Amino acid sequence: MQILVHICCAPCFTYPHKRLVEEGHDVTGFFYNPNIHPYLEYKNRLESLEKYVELKGARMIYKDDYNIESYLRGALDADDRCRFCYTMRLTEAAKTACTLGFEAFTTTLLISPYQEHEVLIETGKKAADENGIEFYYEDFKEGYRESRELARGFGLYMQKYCGCIFSEKERYCKTKNKSKP
Repeated sequence: MQILVHICCAPCFTYPHKRLVEEGHDVTGFFYNPNIHPYLEYKNRLESLEKYVELKGARMIYKDDYNIESYLRGALDADDRCRFCYTMRLTEAAKTACTLGFEAFTTTLLISPYQEHEVLIETGKKAADENGIEFYYEDFKEGYRESRELARGFGLYMQKYCGCIFSEKERYCKTKNKSKP
């Protein structure tokens, strides 16, 4: 199957990329993350992914659109900022996959034990339905530890929070409220 994989960061791509290729899929990555803050964090993640792509010869589409203002407006107005963020990124992945003739799309967010998998699945399926494409679900969490080992082995930048300003605050303030800030 030709699958477009939305990528949040290089470490989270390592295992799903390996796994999907081993399963016989034709994989292309898609980097689109207007939620990442600050801009230096965004650039570190982008450059780390570029390094991985060079090392592994992965195919990649970059939508290097750092539209933090749009993300922040939406996240601040949303009742559930994570759902808003998933919707923003997975809808763009679904549109891109459909436009370019892929059979399905998925996301590396599915590797993280820290993400809301049920919300990701619901959001992915909705984006798929709205764009006439399949959302490929695979629970990649079993490969989380391996993804970290692979990332260290490749010398990839490994971040300490999901990427948004709110999760960065939670990292330092130790709050867990993901509802409206």
